[in-house]
Amino acid sequence: MRRRTARTGAAALVAATLLALAGCSSEDGFPGEGPRQGSSAKSPGAGASSGAPQASPAPATGSVKVVRTLTTKLGTPWGVAALPGGDLLVGSRDTGKIVRVAAKDGAQAEVGEVPGVVKGGEGGLLGLAVSPDFATDRLVYAYFTTDSDNRIARLRYDEGKPAGQRLGAPDTVLRGIPKGTIHNGGRLAFGPDRMLYAGTGEAGQRDPAQDRKSLGGKILRMTPDGRPAYGNPEADSVVYSSGHRNVQGLAWDAGGRLWASEFGQDTWDELNLIRPGGNYGWPVVEGKAGRSGYTDPVEQWKTSDASPSGLAYAKGSLWMAGLRGERLWRIPLDGTRPVAAPQAFLKGEYGRLRTVLATDDGGLWLTTSNTDGRGKPGAEDDRILRLEVS
Repeated sequence: MRRRTARTGAAALVAATLLALAGCSSEDGFPGEGPRQGSSAKSPGAGASSGAPQASPAPATGSVKVVRTLTTKLGTPWGVAALPGGDLLVGSRDTGKIVRVAAKDGAQAEVGEVPGVVKGGEGGLLGLAVSPDFATDRLVYAYFTTDSDNRIARLRYDEGKPAGQRLGAPDTVLRGIPKGTIHNGGRLAFGPDRMLYAGTGEAGQRDPAQDRKSLGGKILRMTPDGRPAYGNPEADSVVYSSGHRNVQGLAWDAGGRLWASEFGQDTWDELNLIRPGGNYGWPVVEGKAGRSGYTDPVEQWKTSDASPSGLAYAKGSLWMAGLRGERLWRIPLDGTRPVAAPQAFLKGEYGRLRTVLATDDGGLWLTTSNTDGRGKPGAEDDRILRLEVS
């Protein structure tokens, strides 16, 4: 089975000010700590680029070269996050363990395990993100499935402790995201506004995507403490956009615009340009429908060609990893519009592709996903590849 109104008046301003002044923490810990980010952060969306640097249009065609295999024999890798200095943290969906992979030589060292992870179907330890203030706060964020829900927690990373014991106890910042055998979403990323974003799934139930009170089938935007971020469509809600089926890719372009990749059902997988408060249609519509009240995707693919998971921005293009499609898609951009049809690379060469992460020098890290129960793992799977792209 495939995995598949904003209140901007005085009340919102007062609520945001009180939030900034409260200085209280989430219910599970870090007493006395308030939000690390100010409540004046702007909300990035499709129109957020008016004062931001703009990239020149990407060329219509590009290239991909696999320059090295960084590491091999990873078990069900899902979330990947880069540490300052370039090393990678990689989470195992099924075991809940996180390993540090050295960018220099690919050496793996277990740093710890996220307690409470319940594997099953598409659930388990999913997205990872590193705090933008990691150099001082040492926080790693994890999205994972428990016996009752999907949730987001932060854990302190202590390099001075013994291998395998470097993660502190989880401090839950958000709970109550619907869980299911399928469609758990799971991608985490900090945006250019230093807020935390999460892509969620509708847990195979369809209805949560259109229910504004549900956290399922949404893109969420929150402070690092899990509170509604200033500038959200509703001041008391972390919901940023709705009508999603299963979002597993989040990326920002050079203009600060948020893009998301999304699994369709039987017909169309989607690449969406995310606008605050936008409704992306599921389960009413799938793909480009032109229906009033719903936002159409910018690009769409047959599900056999994509089944998209990770998404990254590099060299003026979006790069989307395909699971069932077993290929890496390049979508060259000119602002909010593609300049040419999507271009496919690595078709069938490495099997299922899960996570793609941009590097500081304009390249990409790419993980395979052949040990997830749906692939055909080889002796070296799963692996992380280093790509040069243009």
